[in-house]
Parts: sequence; C-alpha cells; structure tokens
Amino acid sequence: MHLQMIDWVLLISYFVLAIVIGSLFTKKAGKSLTDYFVSGRSLPWWLAGTSMVATTFAADTPLAVAGMVANHGVAGNWLWWNMVMSGILTVFVFAKLWRRSGVITDIEFTELRYSGRAAAFLRGFRALYLGLPINLIIMGWVTLAMAKILGITLGMGKWEAVGVCLVITMVYSTLGGLWGVVVTDFIQFFIAMAGAVILAIFATHAVGGIPGLKQQLTLHYGSSAAVLSFVPKIGSIWMPMITFFVYLSVNWWATWYPGAEPGGGGYIAQRIFSAKNEKHSVLATLWFNIAQYALRSWPWIIVGLAAMVLYPNLADKESGYVKVMVDYLPSGWIGLMMAGFAAAYMSTISTQLNWGSSYLVNDFYRRFLNKNASEKHYVWISRLATILLLALAAIVTHYMGSIEKAWKFLLAIGAGTGSVYILRWFWWRISAWSEIAAMTASFVVSLLLQYVFHLNNSNPYQFAQILLITVAISTVVWLAVTFLTSPEEESVLIHFYKKVHPGGGLWASIPQKAGIPVPKGIISRDLLDWLFGIILIYTSLFGIGKFVLGEYGTGFLFLAGAAVSGAFIYRDLSRRGWEKVAE
Repeated sequence: MHLQMIDWVLLISYFVLAIVIGSLFTKKAGKSLTDYFVSGRSLPWWLAGTSMVATTFAADTPLAVAGMVANHGVAGNWLWWNMVMSGILTVFVFAKLWRRSGVITDIEFTELRYSGRAAAFLRGFRALYLGLPINLIIMGWVTLAMAKILGITLGMGKWEAVGVCLVITMVYSTLGGLWGVVVTDFIQFFIAMAGAVILAIFATHAVGGIPGLKQQLTLHYGSSAAVLSFVPKIGSIWMPMITFFVYLSVNWWATWYPGAEPGGGGYIAQRIFSAKNEKHSVLATLWFNIAQYALRSWPWIIVGLAAMVLYPNLADKESGYVKVMVDYLPSGWIGLMMAGFAAAYMSTISTQLNWGSSYLVNDFYRRFLNKNASEKHYVWISRLATILLLALAAIVTHYMGSIEKAWKFLLAIGAGTGSVYILRWFWWRISAWSEIAAMTASFVVSLLLQYVFHLNNSNPYQFAQILLITVAISTVVWLAVTFLTSPEEESVLIHFYKKVHPGGGLWASIPQKAGIPVPKGIISRDLLDWLFGIILIYTSLFGIGKFVLGEYGTGFLFLAGAAVSGAFIYRDLSRRGWEKVAE
C-alpha cells in the first residue's frame, strides 16, 4: 500500500502535535515527582477519565478483538467484557479510598497499609516485578501490534517499525510527564475513535451492509446466530460454557490484570491519584468504564466480523483488521486511520513508560537507594528510567509472537491475587505476607500448569481450568499464611483507618481506637450503585450492539434499561456529601 500526500500530511501533523504538547508541559512536569507522575493532583474528571480510556485503547486492542471474534464469535469478547464488574467496583467502592490515601503509586500504598520488613520487601519486589517484566510484556504486545500494522500497510520490517513507534512516543512522554501524557491522551482518544468508526463504516459497506454481513456469515459458517450471539449457547464451539462461567463468576474478582485490577490499581489508580478530589476520581472512573465497554466495542467487532467473511482463510486472524483498512479505505481516510492507530499506540505506551518509571523511581530508587535527593534529581532519574524502559521494550517486542496469548498469560499468572487486593481495604487481618503468598502461589501454580502439565491457555477449556485451579490453590495458600503469620501492628492499622476511612464490619476494634465511628449504610449504598452500574454498562453495550446489527426493538429496550440505571446512579451521587481530602 502506498500512502498519498494527504495521508502523510495527516500522519506527520499528528506526530508534530504530540511532540509540541509534550514540550509545552516540560517545565510544569519537572517541579517534583508529584507533578511528574500525578499531575500535581489537579486533573478534572473528564481529562483523567478520557486518559484512562485512551490508555486502554491501544493499537493491539482492535487486532486482539478481531482475533477473538474470528476464533470465538462476538461472545469471545467476554474475555474482557467480564471486567465490567471489577471496573464498576472500583468506581463506587475503591476510587474514593485510593484518592484519600494520598500516595503517588499503588505500590507506595503497601507501606501505608502494612509495616516492617515484609512490607518493605513487598514494595520493592512489586516495583521491580510490575515495573520491568510485567510492564515490558504489556509494551511488547502493544508494540508488536503496531509493528504488524506498519508491516502490512507500509512494508516496514519489524525492527524499523518498533524503532519509529518507540522513539516518537519517548520524546513527548519523557518531556511532559503525566501532564503531557494525559493532555495528549485526550486528543488521541478522539482521533483513534474516529478512525475506528470510519473503518467500521467502510467494512460494513464492503460486505453489503449488515444484512449482507449476516448472509455471508451464514454462508461461510453455517449460521450467523452462533457467531453474533452475545451470550454463548451451551456446547457452543465459539465459547464453551465452562469458560463463560469462569469469566462471569471467577475471573473478574480473582484475577489481577493491568487496567482492570480488582480493587483498582496500576495506571487506573495513577489517574485517580491525579484527580482534583474524591468526586472527580469517582466520575473519572465511571466515564472510563462507560467509554471503555459501551462506546468502543462495536466498531472493532464489526470490522472483525467483516474480516471473517472477506478473508475466511486468513492464518493470522488478528491481522484481518489491518487488511480491511489496507484494502477498503480510500486515500485521506487511510491517513486518518494511520493517525488513529498511532494515537492508540502512543497513548498506551506513554502511560506504560510513565507508570513503570513511577514504580522504579518512587518505589525502588527513592525508597531503597537514594532517599534524600532533590525533587529535580528524581525527575531526571524518572526521565532516564523512561528511556531504559523503552530500550528494553524494543527487545521484548522482537521475541513476542501473539497478542491474545500474551493477554491470557498475564491473566493466568495473576489468578488468585484479586481477593487479597479487595479484602486488604476491609479486613484488618490481611497482612503483607498475605499479598506475598498470593502472588507467589499464583505465579508458581500457573507456570506449573502451563509448562509442566502442559495446559494450553489458548484452548478455552484448558484456560478455564488454569484459572480455576490457580485461584483455588492460591486462595488456600494465602489464607493459611495469613493465619500462620503475625497481624500488622495495631498502630499502623489505626493510622491507615484514620487516613482512608474504609468502613465495613471486618475491622474489629480498629475504628473505635481510631476515634472514627463506622458509618452505617455506606457499603450497602456503594454496592447498590455497583449493581446499577453493571446494569448500565451491559445494557448500553448490548443496546448499541442491537442497534448496529439492525435489531432496533431489542436495542431500544436495552437502552431504556441503561437510562433507568443511569438515573438511579445520578440521583444517588447527587445526594452524597463528598469529603474534602487534605492534601
């Protein structure tokens, strides 16, 4: 494919804009680590929330969705749709708690909640573990997707593509810190969404509209109903019921996954720390979940379905998304779509670089190696850490194969840790050893199942088995370790409770000793909002899907349910008295 002049103008203009934004925020981001990593805690909800959406909208995401649809039908998206329940729990339960904690990273939270050598070890280990290998796997699969895109569209080799992608992103993310990242994210989100919607329109036209799509799916696969079903039928080859059951009942609360951590965490927590106050943190995460699931899904799914009928024998199912772009977009639109892919890629990588650097510098370098340097020194070390992460990400990308397999690998090794990340807020008995045991058991059991017992995470049956076995064993292990080790010091628990006010009935005598009466009904109200939030997201998602597929009556009913749920949430949030958080 050869880009025309207009395509190059659009693409280059976007790159220049990104670098200019990063340059504009260089001075503002360079004042301190708080400015560099959490934007001085001054972001409005719409900017923080859109940055979350842009970060999770990476170049790999539409390719992975196309692969899921080709392999498992529309129901294959439950691999990530199930995370709605975890995401909405973060909105109504954990966002305000994270904002009250006043930390720079969710790993720093470790030494707010726990104490002693175990807490210090956990903080240092997680900083290196998440900041390096886990972060590099994420950047690797995102960069792999962009390399595939550039390879198919421009004929670039893998290393050339990786170099172009990473260097441009490094410039603005290194200069502007999180300020540069979030402002660029805001623009990138709309460019990426526009490209996705436009490609879906052209893809639909290429297969004869929605009626033509359904007819060709029936012709190629025997039935369009099985492919298009939102919920898998019992015995479906597209999505085995046991896998669907695991997604709905286990995966969302038990599994740690970047961007959808039970109890919040990672770069989602980073944006929460950056919000102006508790109210803005809640609204930011609510907007993120609505946009993440209800607004973004269908343009990708439609292109994935079109690729199934346009390229039925394609070996690399993930590349079908890019082939539709190459074969069916005219000049000008191709430039916009390429800018959209670049925006999606750069928004994610810039966040991963900034987020990973925050762990390496705030939670390892400053905590253990150099405690008394100036704030400007730490900012410069953060910029050097960003460059280091970029170089290592290039190496990881070179050796990575499949995007979807990388997703599932991370899901598998994080299975069983989620319950600890939720309960540490509400149960006094959870200790640093509980987290250490959960992480260790999950990692070891998952690797044994995959590499010793040869369970394949690409097989939906075996993937479900990996998750269930890992969750069961790791839960037994961390519970045993919790009761066999000493609890955290009472003074630490009292300090934590005073600062965060988590509530709940599992804190024994800590609230009384902290001099803070346990508020009545707060948790039940949060959980009721959580229930209506789940209904809001799923009814919006399915309603939009039904409209896109031409089933307007059913679509209207779903959207009516979304409107009722949204009205309930709005009414409840409007009546709440938001606490002012001391900075």
